[in-house]
Amino acid sequence: MLSATLLTACNTDQLTEDQELSATAQADAGIAGGQQIVPNEVLVKFRAGAASEARAAVLERISGKVKEKILTKTMARFGDKEGVVLVHTPMAALEALSKIKGEGAVEFAEPNFLYTHQAASSDPYYTNGSLWGMYGDATAPANQYGSQAGEAWAVGHTGSASVVVGIIDEGVQTDHPDLQGQIWTNPFDPVNGVDDDGNGYIDDVNGWDFDANDNSVYDGGTRGAYDDHATHVAGTIGAKNDGKGVVGVNWNVTMISLKFLGRRGGTTANAIKAVDYLTDLKTRHNMNIVASNNSWGGGGFSQALSDAVVRAAQAQILFVAAAGNGGSDGVGDNNDAVGSYPSNYNTASAAGYDNVIAVAAITSTGGRSSFSNYGATTVDIGAPGSGIYSSTAYNTYSSYNGTSMATPHVTGGVALYAASHPGSTAQTIKDAILSSAVPTSSLAGKCTTGGRLNVSGF
Repeated sequence: MLSATLLTACNTDQLTEDQELSATAQADAGIAGGQQIVPNEVLVKFRAGAASEARAAVLERISGKVKEKILTKTMARFGDKEGVVLVHTPMAALEALSKIKGEGAVEFAEPNFLYTHQAASSDPYYTNGSLWGMYGDATAPANQYGSQAGEAWAVGHTGSASVVVGIIDEGVQTDHPDLQGQIWTNPFDPVNGVDDDGNGYIDDVNGWDFDANDNSVYDGGTRGAYDDHATHVAGTIGAKNDGKGVVGVNWNVTMISLKFLGRRGGTTANAIKAVDYLTDLKTRHNMNIVASNNSWGGGGFSQALSDAVVRAAQAQILFVAAAGNGGSDGVGDNNDAVGSYPSNYNTASAAGYDNVIAVAAITSTGGRSSFSNYGATTVDIGAPGSGIYSSTAYNTYSSYNGTSMATPHVTGGVALYAASHPGSTAQTIKDAILSSAVPTSSLAGKCTTGGRLNVSGF
């Protein structure tokens, strides 16, 4: 149960003038920097108490119509009674934002950014040498640059089904042979056509598809989105040890599928709802949700999404995020110089600690993957991200590259630590992950730890 202090600390009804200007400036810089946005859409947060006439005047300036009001249960519970509105306008987003910037009724306004996943494209894949990201110095096969998960298993640390993580991504193939039994089934909302738990989502059995706004988190190829990416992520976190296919960092874990990436990518509006979905489950039902996995990026700074990550932090949920795969040249960028979101969010000032773990990718020989972003102050740790085999849609297995692949190794480590250290705070878990990092020359000066993931002591 959250304390009263936590429940009131996230009241975001008012921003200072400097914060407001910062949020808008960073959003504009995002567009200028080439991030993709949803055409003709902006997100607007009106000030609490703003008169209806003033709100109407703002919309009239951009010929805007409210497409959706986003006021999640989590927002309300954390003191935000206003939410944000998704507005459709015939104007270009940048033009619309310039017309309403500085309006007294507006707390902040920003684009509806588009995000994409950060991948480039005793179990057989473990024993045949393919699953190097799970190996350690003393495993057989061995690889010192792996996550050392095999060494954790050897001393009985294999995870626990009582530990829950959310996968904010594409959809997960819930009935994949390596994932059956590892995917969450909602006990609070039986399938009966009624929103029994009152969270706004009817029959959300395994999570929710925020892109299609339905309860089918796995669509295969029916909408042009094959759900390979999230299924791959899930396998790295928690594919079961069953003598077939691959195995995850955890042999036992519970994963919730929160699909917001569709054919066109995913929007800021839907990302907010996905993050808040997990926070709602934890704050209302006291579920042992320890982290979300966020193997996506590409948008600019969003105050609305940052606020959602802060709410997750106050609910003791870590936000594990891919550092990014660089620009169009395929070469990793410095996130200290140009922010990569969501991995560059920092909740320290708003939540009392930073719940974000930003993850770079390394190769099987210990080098930083050429595509991987880095940052001496904005990226935290490296993890296996090149040539990573895992489960994929249609009961298959594939090898992908990307900081998308590195991130679930760290999320898996978070879940593994939480299983063997029940009751740990998010800060304690993050500290354990970062303090256990093995110094690695390719990461020296490239991330805060200067090292790579090591779960052997978990």
